[in-house]
Amino acid sequence: MDRHIHFDALRNFRDLGGYATADGSRVRPRLLFRSDGLGKIRPGTADWDRFLALGIGTVIDLRHGWEVERQGRVPEHPSFTYHNLSIEHRPYDQPSLGPDVEPGPYLAARYLEVAADGTKEIRRSLELIADAAASGTPLVFHCASGKDRTGQLASLVLALLGVPEPTIVEDFSLTELAAPALLADWRARNGGRTPSWPGYGRAPAAVMRLFLAALKETYGSVEAYVTDALELDAADLAATLRAHLLAPAPTTWPALTYRPATAEDAPALVRLRDTVALGQLARGIDQWKPGEKDEAHFRTRMRKGEVWLAHAGDDLAGAFELWWDDPAAWGPRPADAGYIHRLMATPHTAPPGTGRRMLARAEARIAASGRPCARLDCLATNPRLRAYYEAAGYTVVGERPATTDGTGSPYAVTLMEKRLG
Repeated sequence: MDRHIHFDALRNFRDLGGYATADGSRVRPRLLFRSDGLGKIRPGTADWDRFLALGIGTVIDLRHGWEVERQGRVPEHPSFTYHNLSIEHRPYDQPSLGPDVEPGPYLAARYLEVAADGTKEIRRSLELIADAAASGTPLVFHCASGKDRTGQLASLVLALLGVPEPTIVEDFSLTELAAPALLADWRARNGGRTPSWPGYGRAPAAVMRLFLAALKETYGSVEAYVTDALELDAADLAATLRAHLLAPAPTTWPALTYRPATAEDAPALVRLRDTVALGQLARGIDQWKPGEKDEAHFRTRMRKGEVWLAHAGDDLAGAFELWWDDPAAWGPRPADAGYIHRLMATPHTAPPGTGRRMLARAEARIAASGRPCARLDCLATNPRLRAYYEAAGYTVVGERPATTDGTGSPYAVTLMEKRLG
């Protein structure tokens, strides 16, 4: 499932459903949404129809009043109530910042100011979210880009629901997928100029990680902040949110179905890889970076080998590449193996075991070709991933150092091999 819901005018409208809590429950889908400025949608358009079809009963607009006047608000409609709650009291101009400003420390400090200044508005926002949850009515909250103020409120709600911190950081960083469009919109509004701050529209994981650390250092915990600064009963609020926004993890899942990727699937493959990369970075795994593989990469792999998609029902569950040679990592070899690359499961929403099932599918394809071995490589500094492949029957057969000439991996990798039945 792609968390971003497609709109023509909106860039960062997302469903918070599907995230797992520490006790194994999951956030219910289609009840809690986050977005960029809803003033960009207009009645009579496909966007308006898409928005109304979500059944949203409450809209929380976190922007300043002057932003609402300048940029517009969501059109009125009897199906929902609108609340303008400006949680930010000290505005700042991100596009005009200097290029030497580091996004992580700078934005984390601004978020902490918002947490201190906007207690009245944040409290009311959380009350509205709890009321909507209790009534089973979908709610959306938003600011201008759907990143900073929206990300801060999302972090509080997810923490109260019991979602682990790395997942909260990951959710924040998913704005990176919308950053190019947000930047293009800013340029269109400003005569083609480029912001002086390279961090405009970006959402690096360090921002949310530093903010949560500062919030805990200042208040003790998210719950203590809610109790002491917002003057809400954090335990009662969390119980309400969890009772209505969480569900047990599914006990049954659709069977995986597979099909070869076509050129038309390249954008979805890029998006899946970038999403997985952001999840890795949120967990401190410095391996993949968003934007490293473009559509041309996947189209090339389709021509030179195979790229497969796995679906669970109608939803994309994962993908993998199958190469028939890999001289950059393995050197010249006879045609005795298939090489598995970019084994990617859709974060949080793929059925359990999707990665292992895709691995078995790739191995079956290799065996059907008459080749006796499956080979792959994994980041040398990721022992957890190595153990995952060892549990699947792979053994370490070598190491390949990082290369800088573009012919191999830019990081050191462990080479692994499995003999096929």
